[in-house]
Amino acid sequence: MAEHSGTGPGRTIPARATLGSVAARAGVSKQTVSNVINSPHMVREDTAAKVLAAIDELGYRPHRAAQQLRTRRSRVFALRVQNRFPDAVFDRFLHALTGAAGALDYRIMLYTADDDAGEITAYDELLDRWDIDGFVLTGTHPGDTRTAHLSRVGVPCVTFGRPWDDSGHHPWVDVDGAAGTRAATEHLVRQGHRRIGFLGWPDGSGVGGDRLSGWANAIRDAGLDLLPPSRAVNDAEQGRSAAAELIDRTHPTAIVCASDVLALGAISEITARGMNVGADVAVIGFDDTDISAVAGLSSLAQPLVDVAAHCARLLATLVENPSDSRPEQVLLEPQLVIRSSSAPVRR
Repeated sequence: MAEHSGTGPGRTIPARATLGSVAARAGVSKQTVSNVINSPHMVREDTAAKVLAAIDELGYRPHRAAQQLRTRRSRVFALRVQNRFPDAVFDRFLHALTGAAGALDYRIMLYTADDDAGEITAYDELLDRWDIDGFVLTGTHPGDTRTAHLSRVGVPCVTFGRPWDDSGHHPWVDVDGAAGTRAATEHLVRQGHRRIGFLGWPDGSGVGGDRLSGWANAIRDAGLDLLPPSRAVNDAEQGRSAAAELIDRTHPTAIVCASDVLALGAISEITARGMNVGADVAVIGFDDTDISAVAGLSSLAQPLVDVAAHCARLLATLVENPSDSRPEQVLLEPQLVIRSSSAPVRR
């Protein structure tokens, strides 16, 4: 700790550590301390280790305003909040991203926009007023123009979600939905199910199509009938209606769902018919939201903490090393969490 200075009889508080006190403790110049903080590649490894030890011992925190003036960086990332449906996945991602960015000494600023065009307009306003270092984008989809716009104006970005138009001008992190629904379907096959339906999202969703493909490929590989899927927007009541249509039309013994919300709709319809979830019709969701454990719903857990950590790392790297022109892509696999809703087929 830094030396104490008195503020009155019998009372002392720690003196604020300064660049000079760190330099004195490490036995180096103030410029060397500055280099360790701002340009560590310029300092020998053993010298940097002494400076970092002194920083830790004295509890030194660089003056943020001065750093911003010097580096012309705000150390702020911006993220759009969407208000179309309650989204437990986004909430968990936001919490994890805030922590991951904070560990790299960045902060997250939230903003709203009704659609992609509104979001692009918001970019210019945020950059003009707040000097944002970079953007974290979610909800990627076919025909997405947001990343191309940011690339044209030279602003770093990373997306949670791959580019469905195969563009390669930005780093991205995504969860392999196809691998997840394949694992869910293969689990149901091992449980003895031979009529496995799929409850998904409407056509046009890149994520929805990815999750549909994993189920379809697993069904084909198992030599089973490919039952026509049923579709609904991500709403429990509409999911229930789509599940009713699926059950009446294909008579499945199990249903793989594109989300937990749709799975809860299917569970509602199954129980309303006097059938038992798991015993009569097995159900597997996607996202492993908090309600899954309460409902006994088997589901695919997205590694959102890892997603957020990679997003923060990739964006920070792009901000701090703009000459690095090789965008990195990270694809992570979800984990199947098995509960009572995916019981073996009733003989």
